[in-house]
Amino acid sequence: MITTVPLSSAATVATNINASKPVKNHWLAHLLLEFSNTPVGTQLTRTQRKGPLSVQKAFYPEGRDCAHIYLLHPPAGIVSGDELRISVAVKEDAHLLFTTPGAGRFYRARTNLDIGDTKQAQITQLTLEANAKCENFPQETIVYEGADGFNTVDIKLTSSSVYLGWDITCLGLPDSDEPFVDGKYCQLNRLYCDDILIYHDRIALSPANQLLTHPAGLANNSVFATFLAYAPQTLKQPQQRAELVALLRGTVTEQNAQSLISISDIDGLLVIRYLGAHAQQCKQLFISLWEVLRPLLIDKVAIQPRIWHT
Repeated sequence: MITTVPLSSAATVATNINASKPVKNHWLAHLLLEFSNTPVGTQLTRTQRKGPLSVQKAFYPEGRDCAHIYLLHPPAGIVSGDELRISVAVKEDAHLLFTTPGAGRFYRARTNLDIGDTKQAQITQLTLEANAKCENFPQETIVYEGADGFNTVDIKLTSSSVYLGWDITCLGLPDSDEPFVDGKYCQLNRLYCDDILIYHDRIALSPANQLLTHPAGLANNSVFATFLAYAPQTLKQPQQRAELVALLRGTVTEQNAQSLISISDIDGLLVIRYLGAHAQQCKQLFISLWEVLRPLLIDKVAIQPRIWHT
């Protein structure tokens, strides 16, 4: 049975009893989803939500054993004071493919601190139980000039779980002559296996540290992305992983993308990075690598979510 907490009222408004002081606004949203393996396949078995985050139903374009879910955020972007928390639990033997219908956005932060803090946050936690599989493929995140954003993804799995997931970040709108210059943005990815932290990756961009322009940083590239693949049981042997990395690099070479993509094996975790200027190019490259990885790690051909074609 699915249990649902209804949508809360609109923005939470904290009003000082002193009417002469401005109202300070924030909008907190939380979505909890739980997926279980049942006699009729992977089902969404529990939902709790507060604020403007929801899902409608699971889709099954490749059979009942893999649920495709689209995260819906009607405001379509995060402004100052917003904090979105997304918690997804994939129970034993369940299989989830999680995506979004469109790009996420961190809009320009407020400049008037009298009406509230500048911070904008999205915090995602994915928890996989034994033999669970999770594919986390949100569409790109656009960070507008002047934003003050924080985006983190925590993945907690077991040695029998399989995880495939990416994040694609686009800084500013350079094609509209709106480059990312004075904004702040922090991206944090952490992956735990059997409660042991095995991967911690953080980038914090600000005008002060000049990482956006520095040759050892983003070197003036406006799009950066990371694709993680982890399947400890399947990829036990270093030789297996070396052969897979060679296969993936061959796919990159076929598409003449060696200057855009790097692939590393970090103690069994495959880390694929993109650094360039085009989100759609990045996504297509990542899809081509997913088409190689999925049959080997999940024993299924890659079937793209229908929402990606609309």
